[in-house]
Amino acid sequence: MSSPLSSSSSSPSRRHTSPPLRSALAREEFDELLESEVFIDVNKLRKCARHGIPEELRGEVWKYLLGVEKSDRSNEFTQRRARYESYREIDKENVEVSKRVRGEANRYLVRTKKEELLDPHTAPAIFEAVICAYLNCNNHVDYSPALVQICAPFVITMKAEYDVYSCFERLVDILSESSLASNTNKRVAQFLSYFRTLLPDLYNYFEEEELDVGEWASSWLRNLLAKELPTSCVLALWDVYFAQPDFIEFHPFVCLAILQHLKDSLEDLEQSEIRSMLLRLPKMNMLRIVSQAHNIRSEIQTRYGSTVASRLL
Repeated sequence: MSSPLSSSSSSPSRRHTSPPLRSALAREEFDELLESEVFIDVNKLRKCARHGIPEELRGEVWKYLLGVEKSDRSNEFTQRRARYESYREIDKENVEVSKRVRGEANRYLVRTKKEELLDPHTAPAIFEAVICAYLNCNNHVDYSPALVQICAPFVITMKAEYDVYSCFERLVDILSESSLASNTNKRVAQFLSYFRTLLPDLYNYFEEEELDVGEWASSWLRNLLAKELPTSCVLALWDVYFAQPDFIEFHPFVCLAILQHLKDSLEDLEQSEIRSMLLRLPKMNMLRIVSQAHNIRSEIQTRYGSTVASRLL
C-alpha cells in the first residue's frame, strides 16, 4: 500500500494513453490552485472543474472536491498519515464477498479492455481490498456488483490505495444517505412522472414495447450511471458532479437529458435493443448533456415550482 508521501493523482494500475482533456491554459489554472502552500481555494477549484478536469490532475482535484483532502494545508501531512494509518488498520478480509468482488472486477476489466484504463494484474486486488474494507466497516451495507463500478473511477484516478478507499467511502456514504432520505421507489416514480411529461412520445413508446422502465431507471438513479456509461463519460460527468454541492439532486435531470439526447435512436429500436442500450449507454459529450440537464431543470422548475423540482430525489 502506498504511503501518504506518495499520494498523487495518477494510479499505478493505470495505463496512460489518452491526451489531456483541457487546454494548457486550463491546466495552468489548476496547477496554480493546487500549488498553493497554505490554502486550497476549493470554490475556485469547483468553478474550474465544472468545465472538466485535466486527466492527470483528476484524482488530486476530486479529493478536494469530495472533502477528503482539507483546504487548509497546514496539517496536510498529518491528515494524510492519519488516513493512511486508519485504512491500514482496517480488516480487508471478507470470505463471503472477496470472490464476488474479484469476479465483478474481472468482468469490468474485460468490458473496458479496449479503453486500457487499468492494469488487469494489479487492479482486481485493489477493488477487493477497498470494497471489503468498506463493507467490514459498514455492516448495514450489503454487497452489490454496482460497488465495483462506483469504485472503478477512483482506482483509475488515484495512485494511493488509501485515497481510493477514502473517496469511495465518501461517495458511497453520500449515496446511502440519499437512499435513506428518500425511498428508491418514490424517487423512480417521481422521475418517471417527469419523463412522461417532458418526453411523452418516448415514454409511450417504451410502454408500447412493454419495457420494464423501473429496471433501468432505479439503477440510473442509484449509481450515478457508473454501470451504464462508458468509463470516459463517467469520469467527465463526475468532474461536474463533484464540483457542485447538490449533485445528487441534479443527477435525475442528467438522466432526463440523456433520454432526450437518445430519443430518436431509441424510437428506432425494439424492446430487447432498447433495454441493451439503456443498460450500456453509448459514448456522449457529457458537457453538452450537462448543459441540457440545466435547461431541463429550469423547465421543470418553471412548470412545477423550484420546491417541487428539488424534491425529485
